[in-house]
Amino acid sequence: MAARAVSLDDVRRAQRTLAGVAQRTALEPSRHLSRLVGAPVRLKCENLQRTGSFKVRGAYVRIAGLSAGERAAGVVAASAGNHGQGVALAASLLDVRATVFMPEGAQLPKLAATRDYGARVRVCGQDLAEALAAAREYARATGAVFIHPFDHPDVIAGQGTVGLEILEQCPRAGTVVVGVGGGGLVAGIAVAVKALSPDARIVGVQAAGAAAYPPSLAAGHPVTLEAPVTMADGIRVGRPGDLPFRIVKELVDEVRTVSEDELASALLLCLERAKLVVEPAGASPVAALLSDPAAFRASEGGAGEGAEEEGRPVVAVLSGGNVDALVLQRVLRHGMAAAGRYLSLRLLLTDRPGALAALLEVLSAADANVVDVSHVRTDPRLGIAEAEVEVHLETTGPGHCAEVRAALRAAGYPVMS
Repeated sequence: MAARAVSLDDVRRAQRTLAGVAQRTALEPSRHLSRLVGAPVRLKCENLQRTGSFKVRGAYVRIAGLSAGERAAGVVAASAGNHGQGVALAASLLDVRATVFMPEGAQLPKLAATRDYGARVRVCGQDLAEALAAAREYARATGAVFIHPFDHPDVIAGQGTVGLEILEQCPRAGTVVVGVGGGGLVAGIAVAVKALSPDARIVGVQAAGAAAYPPSLAAGHPVTLEAPVTMADGIRVGRPGDLPFRIVKELVDEVRTVSEDELASALLLCLERAKLVVEPAGASPVAALLSDPAAFRASEGGAGEGAEEEGRPVVAVLSGGNVDALVLQRVLRHGMAAAGRYLSLRLLLTDRPGALAALLEVLSAADANVVDVSHVRTDPRLGIAEAEVEVHLETTGPGHCAEVRAALRAAGYPVMS
């Protein structure tokens, strides 16, 4: 049986259900992104929601709608982290037992948080698809109610309350940019926003290595990716949900993709400019703005002085902020490299006393801060009088990187990479 459609009335009912449960998250202006885009940009901070993401909205609405018998049987879910935390908290608030299947490799803080919210966690499967299969089998075997992360009307209606809040906080919103995995969030937001502001644009964003929606939309039906790969685990979903896909096909204006470098740069910008900790999936809308700002520029607003105050606002939904500190460290380093703030080079030196000191003098004169040096003298690839040095440098941007390379070439150092 096909799932029922989701209406504005459903989203409004979900908002009433969530009163006192989900926080009304802030809508913060970003002057930097506004200047870049040439229109006001606002950040919808679902990274500051309870459990650190929007997921508690849909999970609570879904579980609150269960009958007494269904609640007594308990609930089961599969998640890479955020949905599991949402289900765990919602079940705890409603006094329902919860079991959450999480794939191997799930971030340890997300595992720990899901347990802390009261769920029993089972680690199973190499990816979300395998965890989903295990959770469904558990539901069949035990009678527990399966809480899908995105493919259910109640879940979509709950996520759609983000769209209602956006229009309450910013009635003139012209474009809403949303990260897309299975599609529950963007579908719910589209239902709410398009019903109340039909001329507003809804733009979905996927990581290029896990972009199942573009080929699915081209084919006219959900298409499965064999091996989705991206650092953004929150949107690393290999197949669109059936119901979200139908809504996205009807209501979402465009689905764009962003690279891993763009995700890393966006996360760095959120941290440095907005002072917000955002996970890679949550930063995907900002990555889309950075990758092609002209695509989001409102017709009423130019890109000149004061342009950030012109045009209809663009709202980027920061969907989550649950990121492992070690992952954050790697992503920030990657983001700094993508922004020209971190430069790694391999060079050949003559293997003689003072050669390394001379190289460091050239780097110092070029105002490059040396973070790390690796010196290799014994390698079959090297000549008897050669040594290889790998240096990691802090730089101030792409122009400075070019200056450092030019200084090394002028000093006679062959740069291998």
